[in-house]
Amino acid sequence: MEFISKSEKDTETFAASLTAALQPGDTLCLHGDLGTGKSVFCRALIRALSHDNDLDVPSPTFTLVQTYDTRRGPVYHFDLYRLEDPEEVYELGWDDALAEGITLIEWPEKAGVFLPASARHIHIAQTGPHERKIIVDEPL
Repeated sequence: MEFISKSEKDTETFAASLTAALQPGDTLCLHGDLGTGKSVFCRALIRALSHDNDLDVPSPTFTLVQTYDTRRGPVYHFDLYRLEDPEEVYELGWDDALAEGITLIEWPEKAGVFLPASARHIHIAQTGPHERKIIVDEPL
């Protein structure tokens, strides 16, 4: 599935549209360079799952993980950019996240072999000043 976003609002709308298919145990890996909109995508998805458009959803760049309670169970938002060793994911509640929640992972390559085989991958690439190409590896 491919989507062309022409604005941050387009990205938010697209992310929110994917929530209907998400269930506990699902893992979404977000790939893209710095500033391409991975956090924007995650924020919109979390707000949609929470049914709260004003929910404070900070980037977990420094905390490495943020957890949110939603009507579909917990949502774990990981940002692994600062991880130095893949095994460090276990210090962040990795097993619990993968087992019981919907898990969103920015910079998933930092988790190495610890990514679940069932994870779905979303690639975001900047194609213009405000335009992004979003590719979902398989339909949600």
